[in-house]
Amino acid sequence: MHDIFFSFYGYAIFFYATSITCIYLTLAILGYFNILRNRIRYTKREEKMLTEYPETAPGISVVAPAYNEEVIVIDSVKSLLSLDYPNFEVIVVNDGSTDDTLELLVDNFDMVEVPYAYINKVSCQPMKRVFRSFNPKYERLIVVDKENGGTKADAMNAGVNVAKYDYFINTDVDCFLASDTLAKVILPVLDSDVPVIAVGATMRMANGCDIEQGVITRVKPPKQIIPTFQETEYLRSYLVAKMGWSALNAVPNVSGGFGLFERQTVINCGGFDPYSHAEDMDMTLRMIAYKHEHHQPYRIVQTPFSCCWTEGPPNLKVLARQRTRWGRGLLQIFVNHRKFLFNRKYGRMGLIIMPYAFFFELLAPIIEISGFLFLLFQVYTQQINPATFWLMLLYVYLIGISISTLTIMFDISIKRQYKSFSEYLKLILFSSFEAFLYHPFIVIFSLRGYWQFMTKKNFKWGTMTRQGFQPTANSEVA
Repeated sequence: MHDIFFSFYGYAIFFYATSITCIYLTLAILGYFNILRNRIRYTKREEKMLTEYPETAPGISVVAPAYNEEVIVIDSVKSLLSLDYPNFEVIVVNDGSTDDTLELLVDNFDMVEVPYAYINKVSCQPMKRVFRSFNPKYERLIVVDKENGGTKADAMNAGVNVAKYDYFINTDVDCFLASDTLAKVILPVLDSDVPVIAVGATMRMANGCDIEQGVITRVKPPKQIIPTFQETEYLRSYLVAKMGWSALNAVPNVSGGFGLFERQTVINCGGFDPYSHAEDMDMTLRMIAYKHEHHQPYRIVQTPFSCCWTEGPPNLKVLARQRTRWGRGLLQIFVNHRKFLFNRKYGRMGLIIMPYAFFFELLAPIIEISGFLFLLFQVYTQQINPATFWLMLLYVYLIGISISTLTIMFDISIKRQYKSFSEYLKLILFSSFEAFLYHPFIVIFSLRGYWQFMTKKNFKWGTMTRQGFQPTANSEVA
């Protein structure tokens, strides 16, 4: 019985790893053709038409919650205000910051308190004040000052209540958007015969980039170790996984760091859940569920274009906070939305999205750590065939390297963000060590998140240590 169990477990691990490999290769193929389609359909010509004929450009509200972001908030807001799009507004939600975030916004953008007919379309903590600027340079900017809600979701709901346009961007105040971002994400909406309820785009690390007056002037790979690992990880997630899922209209979530949402559908779903630790995936799933329950067609689109740069965790301590929260949120998703799993009523979400997330995301850290312990046991009891072991390890390692390299090739084919190929080689080099130096920490932090959720630890906005961005040496200081 003892031998049968370990033999079965060994085969189970093998087939699990093989399944992941097959799924990722399939997503890579689907993602590649989806990238080609996007490059052909959404060119500068279509973007230029939106600028030349502004009446054809739907209005977009850019909502950016801020909690204790004094280090980075001014550069970030300047970046948002510099977007090249005819019809948009920027809404910064100060979620009860205890530092000088609000004061800096008021002073730097000539803000004054104004009366505002505020209507709670979705629930959130009470609003205190609304600020606007009478300086024409900042007429698009609105600052909402509200009581702290404890999570980004609560702050987003306040922004949704204030937004006046039919579509809004969900982003973070530490994010920098490319100037053509809004055109890039609205074109799939205008091009679709089926209502598009959300659009995602590629996010990257801002660590290492040259930023002047809130605008990225030179894209560079991060200089620090952790953000460099994350750059490759993010590219793989967006350009392979999400682009592949988008081809099947089965995008599992539109990132909370950046995403376009249809405002009315979000309101119909009750807004972002302030008690969710993964408000982005929670919102995506509830929007899909709403459409299925009301028998309404929909699409969720992922575009391959790099639209958003965010300041990633600069060290292991901050990364631990981020990934522990993600682990907490993922487990919470399956507790709160367990009725979607294997439920034919919810179409692709019930039969593809949720099963994949359950087996290959939620269970992955558990299977990996148990597989590692099983391997140690086999080594200790001398039940392992060295030749087979090293062959299988090399096989899995090379598959991982191949997918990472393929991802970087996808990125270059869309647009060369880095000036030199040596910078891309840096990403390839780091991806070759990712499985040993980075991924084990992700597994540990995810498991810690599961444990925190099961032990019902309280959760509020985490402290993300911002380093900010200094002007380059040759830049002028205004």
